[in-house]
Amino acid sequence: MPGPPRLLWLLLAVAFPGVPGAQPWAPEAVGEEEEEAPRTPGPPVLCDYDRCRHLQVPCRELQSAGPTACLCPGLSSPARPPWPPRLGAVHVAAEAGSAEVRWCAPSSPVHRYWLLLWEGGGPPRKSGPFNATVRRAELKGLKPGGAYVVCVVAANAAGESSAPGPGPGGQAPEGSAGAGGPALGPCGRVVVPPRPLSLVHAAVGVGAALALLSCGALAWHFWLRERCGCPRRPRRPRRPRAANPEGTGPPRSPRRAN
Repeated sequence: MPGPPRLLWLLLAVAFPGVPGAQPWAPEAVGEEEEEAPRTPGPPVLCDYDRCRHLQVPCRELQSAGPTACLCPGLSSPARPPWPPRLGAVHVAAEAGSAEVRWCAPSSPVHRYWLLLWEGGGPPRKSGPFNATVRRAELKGLKPGGAYVVCVVAANAAGESSAPGPGPGGQAPEGSAGAGGPALGPCGRVVVPPRPLSLVHAAVGVGAALALLSCGALAWHFWLRERCGCPRRPRRPRRPRAANPEGTGPPRSPRRAN
């Protein structure tokens, strides 16, 4: 029900229809005015973004595609080179001579990635570039029983991230991890186990070598025995029996006459 001021204005408008500016009253207008209330914004929502997810859509695109604006993680300035990525798990396939390398994106704008692979103390082998959505790549041509150091490099228009590479003696740098374990930095150590077939061949080879050595030792022993003779211990001379003097010893039995 309208209040006293509105009711008075309504009566004046009905009594004096010629008053300029007077408009007929509509109940719907009062309802619309009462329904209008300030809307409080809801709590901020984080975007469905994972730095370690393979083929992850950039967070800026998620913000524009959603019905409501979401929040993205903070990034460093695009005018600076990106921070180093974080190396994840490394799965080695010894029979195929390959390894699957995973990593997580840094908190920086990234345009592309690539991998660096060291074997021993030689120069690194560089992979092809990967786009900014890639978080997984495969290394091929690994030797069975070999040890490698792999690093992930991120790059943008300002430059590329740092990769410490192998340490002294071809070891992984400090803060890295071995194959299959979590790493704290962009590098890690990859050890390729020998193939099972290679182990069988190695066991057969060792057995054959031992058999040949045994046969050679026996042949050498018999050859020396036939040529030089077997050394014998000298015999001690026998002591002659002493004759019994008369009157000593057991009495002799008399001979019987025929």
